[in-house]
This record gives sequence, C-alpha cells and structure tokens, in this order.
Amino acid sequence: MTELRFRKRHRMRLKEIESLSTRLKEILGTEVFGPLDTVDMAECPEYDVVLVSGKILSIVSQGEPFLTVRGLLVYPATKRYITVDMGAVKFVANGADVMGPGVVEADPGIVEGDFVWIRDIRNKLPLAIGRALVSAETIMRKEKGKVASSLHYVGDKLWALDEPKEETADMPEDEPA
Repeated sequence: MTELRFRKRHRMRLKEIESLSTRLKEILGTEVFGPLDTVDMAECPEYDVVLVSGKILSIVSQGEPFLTVRGLLVYPATKRYITVDMGAVKFVANGADVMGPGVVEADPGIVEGDFVWIRDIRNKLPLAIGRALVSAETIMRKEKGKVASSLHYVGDKLWALDEPKEETADMPEDEPA
C-alpha cells in the first residue's frame, strides 16, 4: 500500500469553514464541524482532505465535499446512505464496489454520481464511501451489477493515516547489577 502524502496544507478561513459545514449539512443532514474548530485543507493526488483538529474527517472531490468513514463515525449522517446485508459487509469493508443484490435499503434522494456512504444493516455504522452509479430507484430494484463504486473504506490508506502510531523505539532492558 502506497503512503498518502499531503501537499499545500493550510488553515481554512472562517467563511470557508462555514461554507463547507453548510454544504455538508445539506448533503448529509447532520451538523458537522463549526467556526470554533481548527480546520485545515490539504491537497492529495486523488482528492483534497479536510483535517479537523488534526483528524481527517472530510474529503473534497471534484468540488463536492463529503465526510470520510471516520467523519461519519463522529458526525452520524441521515442522508445519502446505502444499507447492505451482512453477507456484503466483508467485501465492502475490503474496498469492493457495492452490488445490487446485496442492497437492503437506500436513501430515496440519491441520484447517479452522488457521494454515498455504505453501512451494514445490523449496526448502521459506516463501512465505506463511494459514488452512486445509478439512482436510488434503480438501486432498490436489486438488479445484478454495480450500484456504487468504492472510494474510501475502513483500513485503506486514508483510514491508516489516522491510526495511532505504535512506539517502535528500542527500550533498554534491565541490566543486572
């Protein structure tokens, strides 16, 4: 797995934070970070990342913001979800695209090309984020084929950036006196 590198990291201005927060609330139906939070923006090869108090909680791809999986854990969303059955969980959690037969439920407001988040039916927790390849109406028909492509999932390089680093320094052993 290649390491994700930031370029041009900068502190966002108050107006930028308010605009981004308002847009995320419209998209996901939940309050997110606000003007009192420390918010930075950094460029990555695939998308821009938004860091809130040092944690990557949002991305911006093709001008559209969306929360990361960690962001969805911090700010539970009520819109743009696709719920999959438990049989699909291990595949989606490893980065597979979402297939029609595994879908149990979807937000009726989803249109083709939207950012979506994928959750499991039992816990309703986020597994991945991706782009809808078809509308919610088509998703709920449960036809064969892909309904959403995966962009970020639990355990990928974006997720790994926020993992706590393990101490690997050699500790001196007790020497006999």
